[in-house]
Amino acid sequence: MSKITIAVLVGSLRAASYNRQLARALEHLAGDKAVFEYLEIGDIPLYNQDNDADFPTQGTRFKQQVRAADAVLFVTPEYNRSIPGVLKNAIDTGSRPYGDSAFSGKPAAVVGISVGAIGTATAQQHLRNVLSYLNMHVLGQPEVFLQYKEGLFGDDDQIANADSRKFLQGFVDAFLGLIEQRQR
Repeated sequence: MSKITIAVLVGSLRAASYNRQLARALEHLAGDKAVFEYLEIGDIPLYNQDNDADFPTQGTRFKQQVRAADAVLFVTPEYNRSIPGVLKNAIDTGSRPYGDSAFSGKPAAVVGISVGAIGTATAQQHLRNVLSYLNMHVLGQPEVFLQYKEGLFGDDDQIANADSRKFLQGFVDAFLGLIEQRQR
């Protein structure tokens, strides 16, 4: 059986994004069981239904990348108690025109990290509602709402804290299990 391919959508465009660090840490925990493909979402034009007949090349590329993956990992910060606009724009682009969603039927998982006390809980709830509407099979448990603390990541973007690493390994294992189950 070939390796599982996971399309990774990081909702932060920040160069030193904690969420990108989290995605890389999860990639490390997956080891040789999965390939993480980081999809560029910052260059996708704002979705406009008037352009459905002449879909932007960045949107077409994005949809092809999502379709080629076995699953999608959404890694989101929380901006004003919701997901960042760049992530919502990518989701809107990938699910349009109506009836041509690249996301439908795919396994998905949602994680996030923030400096706030509740992590990204509210953003994740909003995102889960959207993904449910898009007919994605979203991992329910464990939920990952990390609060960023100095020292969480080592110099190599791996999780430095043993308890956090064990928890996140459980998340990765559960997500890979969901993907394998959906492939049967």
